[in-house]
Amino acid sequence: MRTPLAGLAVAAAAMLVASCSGGSSSTAPAADGGGGNTDVKSTPATPVIKISPAEGSATVRPDKRVVVTAANGSLEQVTVESGGTPLPGTFDAKRTKWVSKAPLKPSSKYTVSARAVGGTTASSSFKTLKPKVELAVADVTPALKGEKVGVGAPIIVTFNQPVTQKADVEQALEVESEKPSQGAWRWINDTTVIYRTAKFWQPHQKVTFTARLNGVQGGKDMYGVEDFTKSIRIGAAQIATIDTRKHKMIVKRDGKVVQTMLISAGNASTREYTTTSGVHLAMGKANPERMISPGRKKGDPGYYDLMINHAVRFSNSGEYVHALNNVWAQGRQNVSHGCINSRPDQARWYYNQVQRGDVITITGTNREMEWNNGWGFWQMPFKQWKKGSALA
Repeated sequence: MRTPLAGLAVAAAAMLVASCSGGSSSTAPAADGGGGNTDVKSTPATPVIKISPAEGSATVRPDKRVVVTAANGSLEQVTVESGGTPLPGTFDAKRTKWVSKAPLKPSSKYTVSARAVGGTTASSSFKTLKPKVELAVADVTPALKGEKVGVGAPIIVTFNQPVTQKADVEQALEVESEKPSQGAWRWINDTTVIYRTAKFWQPHQKVTFTARLNGVQGGKDMYGVEDFTKSIRIGAAQIATIDTRKHKMIVKRDGKVVQTMLISAGNASTREYTTTSGVHLAMGKANPERMISPGRKKGDPGYYDLMINHAVRFSNSGEYVHALNNVWAQGRQNVSHGCINSRPDQARWYYNQVQRGDVITITGTNREMEWNNGWGFWQMPFKQWKKGSALA
């Protein structure tokens, strides 16, 4: 009997020990240094600002972007300038990055200043390269000082250097008109690009052409160094309609008939002597104009060398509206070498009224005006014209 009692005593002791060691921790105080709720305050990391191009860079490409970033923080302000002119740029949504959005000016020094939220600042300076070749606008036609042009006028832009990176350059060209219009550029060679509207310009307005060439790369080692702006005045809508079969030319200004002229057109004995049909533009004028028979020398059949008064040119194949005392044929018969001749007083009137870019529409012959014969650009459908853009 002693053995069982002893066993019960041992078991009871074991239960007591187990009960004491297995009690709830919520009733026992936590030991010092245990997993209590003591607060620990951490110090925020200082923002780190980085600027590209690096400090002291001396040959930065003008098409390189300035990039400012902030790690462990956000940007409060970024200023990039050259010669007092700020360079525009934008922040990302979290303001941890700023990127310039315009080309840099060649041969220039830039300074960069940045400040992060909290006061951290950084600054840098760099220089852009000097281009080996400078790209610039050499000419814009028609756009003489004080000139008003017709509603069919193109904008013909000629550069001083052949352009190989046409898309980049075309992207920098802008045309703004006071009245709504749609148009497109077409490259005709490496130095010339032409802007033509889908429909004739609305009359009596200003058109502004801008070439934002500063920092734009036009070819190997070639950059634009400055922007260019030219204002063009669109005058009255003067449109001449010539019917070679009726031997008549009617001139309208802003929709109203202002002159009716009896004319004589090309005699059509050869293609050379056939007036071209289609939509032409007045390209220029002279009084007098020297006219020499093409492809012939003195003594050859059909040779001529004449000074002609009040001549308005409308193609590169030797066609003009001009004066000629040829009243017996005007209004009756086509006898010219391809030009449109009219009575001297009427030719003088037209000469004095005409604007470069005025529309001259001719019908009645079997020789069609080529789109690239002078300013025959309206001979090409606009849908096809647009395909000549480097951005098409």
